[in-house]
Amino acid sequence: MKKVYILSALLLIGLAGSQILPVFFGFYENVSHIIKLGTMICLAFIMIHVGYEFEIEKNKVRQYGKDYLIACTAATFPWLFVAIYFVVVLMPESTPTGEAWIQSLLAARFAAPTSAGVLFSMLTAAGLATTWMFKKTRILAIFDDLDTVILMIPLQMIIIGFKVQLLFILVVMFILVWLAWKYMDRINISIRWKNVLMYSLLIAAVAEVVYFTSKIIDQTVSVHLEVLLPAFVLGTMISKRHNKININNKEEDILELKSERKVSYVLSAVFMVLVGLSMPMIEGIAFEKSIVEKVDAEITGAYLSGGSEDFSMETTADKMNWGILLLHVLIVTLLSNIGKIMPAFFYRDEASWRERLAVAIAMFPRGEVGAGVLIISMSYGISRTIVSVSMLSLALNLLLTGLFIIIVKRLLKIS
Repeated sequence: MKKVYILSALLLIGLAGSQILPVFFGFYENVSHIIKLGTMICLAFIMIHVGYEFEIEKNKVRQYGKDYLIACTAATFPWLFVAIYFVVVLMPESTPTGEAWIQSLLAARFAAPTSAGVLFSMLTAAGLATTWMFKKTRILAIFDDLDTVILMIPLQMIIIGFKVQLLFILVVMFILVWLAWKYMDRINISIRWKNVLMYSLLIAAVAEVVYFTSKIIDQTVSVHLEVLLPAFVLGTMISKRHNKININNKEEDILELKSERKVSYVLSAVFMVLVGLSMPMIEGIAFEKSIVEKVDAEITGAYLSGGSEDFSMETTADKMNWGILLLHVLIVTLLSNIGKIMPAFFYRDEASWRERLAVAIAMFPRGEVGAGVLIISMSYGISRTIVSVSMLSLALNLLLTGLFIIIVKRLLKIS
């Protein structure tokens, strides 16, 4: 567990840095995009390895359909629980009902996706990579991230209307899934860390080019092509036979080399720091009123004309003390994690209740995808009370990741 504790500490250092450094260094905002790019590169590196070790049995298509449906429940229940809480408890009474639900459903989507990069790094460091729990969690985490990205498209369209750019993401995702199915284990390229790092750089670069191109085409719609799926798909297509080497007169995979394992762990450690650093400042969520009015007028065309219906800025966040705020954070965190328990009620024919519960708890960590959802929510002028609570809940779940992994090990009785 030493590696888990180290990764948890690095995550904590990154989170602390994300809140402290911007206060003392005025240029930190200019560095934030570099941090985001570094996070994307490290995530791509991790997900290529995850995809490489992933195996699909093409004669068990129904099983994967079942896995996807279960992953959907693990993404949907936290989302709905948190959205209902936002509408009932945190939304100002002056907010029109329809607008309250739209804002809440969009912002609450942060609770749906499991942080695949953080999760896989932690589980591998804990020595759980060969367990049934890890293999099942791997596919569920990828599916619930996929489900989150897909559902974000109609949610954004409800706010800004139909945009062809958003459909572009959907088309790319379906093409990638088809490529993974068609060309699994068939591409003869190297899985050595230097090569994988190069692939990761290229994937991150393409994602950035797509993002900036979409902003040039239409400032109100940015196309976020997450590196998680492209990197995973590339990993599935890399041939394992091509990457066999002779170690002590025995054919082994290149990834079994000590140097490869060491570099993977170092990249995971860097990733943890960058994930923490990439979290926006909690206090920084409170935009200037003029900015929110401009964003809402251009994008949603709703209610921010300076009259009595100004709900995005004149919220209870201005009056809420830290005690009440943290109570909301704890409740939202609890609701989001209760929703993730759903996988524990399935797979009774495959595993014991301990293993099934371990899968559910392993799905608790949130991270980079959830943060991306909140950043999108902020750009649409979502109530800052909701975003503040969401951001703190996301940070709390990240901080608890090490504890979740310890609980998983206890359930599996692995010392």
